[in-house]
Amino acid sequence: MGKDETLIAAIGAVSANGMIGLDGWLPWDIPEELAYFERTVAGAALVVGRLTYESMDVVPVDTFVVSHHEDLVLRPGCVRVESVVDGLRAALRTGKPVFVIGGASVYAAAWPYCQRFYLTRIAGEFAGDSAFPSNIPLDQWAVVADTTRSLPELSTGRPVDCRFMVYSQAEPLPVPDHG
Repeated sequence: MGKDETLIAAIGAVSANGMIGLDGWLPWDIPEELAYFERTVAGAALVVGRLTYESMDVVPVDTFVVSHHEDLVLRPGCVRVESVVDGLRAALRTGKPVFVIGGASVYAAAWPYCQRFYLTRIAGEFAGDSAFPSNIPLDQWAVVADTTRSLPELSTGRPVDCRFMVYSQAEPLPVPDHG
């Protein structure tokens, strides 16, 4: 990756049983983990699926929403795109770092283009209706950061270990210039 190329990364969190979502939101309530997510993506252009977008209370400008719903009403500064690749192209044009923030199908389509994947591994099993994609070969990526913190999970009232990992893909694919 040349020094003038923009970083494309993904960020998410996954439970020990592979869940990433429940009823359009997170299966757990760990405010400090959510704050980590918000700090990490601050100032970036975001690529997000429609359902994840609709679950967000605050959506920054330069958010590119992957949806086939042409009549989708978006907040100011957000743009609907037809595909993950269209979203990545549009996000790169902003000149900002680019973060893919979910959901599962967006992660599954975007990972070949990501240089980094910021993944919090939640050491607990949680009920969910959206699983982390099985096609992302993180076991083949280098781990460049790995810290664990015990954080309060508010819905159970118990602490849970959160392993904040950053994976690096040696040779991500370039985003195609056109569809």
